[in-house]
Amino acid sequence: MWALVGLGNPGLKYRGTRHNAGFSLVKRVAKKAGVRLKKRRFLAKVATVRLAGQEVLLALPQTLMNRSGDSVNRITEEGRIPPEKMIVIYDDLDLSLGDIRIRREGRAGSHRGMISIISALGTQCFPRLRIGIGPKPPDAEAADFVLSPFRAAERERFENSLDRAFEALQMIISGGITAAMNEYNKRLSPAYDSQAGCGPRCPEA
Repeated sequence: MWALVGLGNPGLKYRGTRHNAGFSLVKRVAKKAGVRLKKRRFLAKVATVRLAGQEVLLALPQTLMNRSGDSVNRITEEGRIPPEKMIVIYDDLDLSLGDIRIRREGRAGSHRGMISIISALGTQCFPRLRIGIGPKPPDAEAADFVLSPFRAAERERFENSLDRAFEALQMIISGGITAAMNEYNKRLSPAYDSQAGCGPRCPEA
């Protein structure tokens, strides 16, 4: 059995914000499978679906982002799902809006949800899928930016990245994480320009 863990903050206050990109993807998987994430288990909202021929636990931790490790630890221990079968999905401020990145393992960087998970599990050896929400405008504070909603001009590009991420998840679960990295870790062109608000970066004058 696999687990897809989307990171975010619960509650209406945070719905639709950039920091909840992980929530958004897991909700999309649930919608495509025709299920609702209502059951409470592992300090998360959960549902079980079939994806790429495999049984998959969908989980939205309800602990707030900075304590995501509390929920993930329960998924691995009580749910008996090993870290290598758990894909953590989260936002990445350093990745351009529209891009996604897949990794087999790695450090947390500055993402507090990932810091919490790695601390709780005692390992970095689990796959992850990052969803780009950047770049941050130069005059914006990082904490304010990640907790802000997507603007209407950004929404289509974000939704397209979720479509690509959904395809990538199916490839990973079917046993092709290397193929998924080769296919989906490519940077989209043209680059997104957060200062312009949408679309290709304007050429230099």
